[in-house]
Amino acid sequence: MSATEKQTEFKIGQHIVYPLQGVGIVKAIQERSFNGAPILYYNIYLKSSDMTVMVPVKKASEIGIRAIVKADDAMKAIEEINSKDDPAPPSDWKDRYRMNMELLKEGSIASFAKVVHSLYARSKVKELPVQERRLYENALVLLIDEASFATGKSPDEIKKMIFSKLEPDLPAKQQVVVPLQKALDDDDDADLESFREDAEAEEADDDRDDDEEI
Repeated sequence: MSATEKQTEFKIGQHIVYPLQGVGIVKAIQERSFNGAPILYYNIYLKSSDMTVMVPVKKASEIGIRAIVKADDAMKAIEEINSKDDPAPPSDWKDRYRMNMELLKEGSIASFAKVVHSLYARSKVKELPVQERRLYENALVLLIDEASFATGKSPDEIKKMIFSKLEPDLPAKQQVVVPLQKALDDDDDADLESFREDAEAEEADDDRDDDEEI
């Protein structure tokens, strides 16, 4: 282990979770100069968007970057995804959107599962507005990706497990195993990418403000 790695929480080669972006891997830890002061950065490759970002080490925890959960914690999130203890979501979609966006920003695997369950259940009652559908799809991807890495199971296996909990009364062959009862088409992919771009823009604004304070 290098002297640089000893100063950091995450190590080169470690998989992490980046809020609103999903699973990434620390590719390098680099020191760069900012206003004449040395700043240590994580170089993180994000699988979902196929891009690499640089995050100041001292800002990682504030941003919400964290280690992948243990397999038991991932399985618990899936097992409890259909919990009857969760409060009823707001009836107004804008209020639901704000509530679920805050859960995603919280960044825990349990919060991903809560968003998936809440919006999936709502979609069975009434078709979701586009913004909520994008939120649902993003939450589902975040949950599947982290649970897959944590357990060593394939994304398809994890997806089937999730929907077996969302639709417990249906035989396995009748369970819906794709988002919102239909396959994602090109427009859906564009919606999901647009959601992530919006989130990245917000984070970039926050980063610029933080850099000015360094």
